[in-house]
Amino acid sequence: MGLWSNILARFRLMTHDSQPMTAFLLIGLGNPGTRYAHNRHNIGFMAIDAIAAKYGFPKWSQKFQGHIAEGKIGTHKVFLLKPQTFMNLSGESAGTLARFYKIPLENIIVFHDELDLPLAKIRVKCGGGHGGHNGLKSLDAHLGADYWRVRMGIGHPGDKDMVSPHVLSDFIREEVPAVEKLCTSVAKHIDVLLLRDDAGFMNKITLDMKE
Repeated sequence: MGLWSNILARFRLMTHDSQPMTAFLLIGLGNPGTRYAHNRHNIGFMAIDAIAAKYGFPKWSQKFQGHIAEGKIGTHKVFLLKPQTFMNLSGESAGTLARFYKIPLENIIVFHDELDLPLAKIRVKCGGGHGGHNGLKSLDAHLGADYWRVRMGIGHPGDKDMVSPHVLSDFIREEVPAVEKLCTSVAKHIDVLLLRDDAGFMNKITLDMKE
């Protein structure tokens, strides 16, 4: 990017008194294109889309090998990112954006599918291993491991040989309402997670899912 692009980027992260405003980066993991749009592997994209809709983020732009939207949630400057590199190269997009805007790892939250959780269940943790998830593996390589992970359950097919076709298949009709409800709840309560209240965030979502 050119000199003026760098200057404008830095300016957007300044408050009215010219003190730097720390931004958050929310990343949804998935594969680009309509072919994969409703796959279980793309639940991270679905969560990010729900957040963008809830908070009226402007139109997506294409930068840093991803689809990006910039806006505010409460008093926080927030970047939403859907990498367009395919899952196993997600870190290339995320790493470039995070370094350009100097976003610290503790302000990065990643939404991804989780085989080891039942459908529409959720868990949040900071740091940890990638568990064989190619998107997380790429993020770890380009960012480090100490970012926040929102694990969104898609269920396990019961046979390790069926994992790939399972994650790359669409949610069936009976599953869609629970997935949509989960994404809506994530968007509704994301402001709680930005305050690093992961327990409060999970509790609110659990209550929503019981209604």
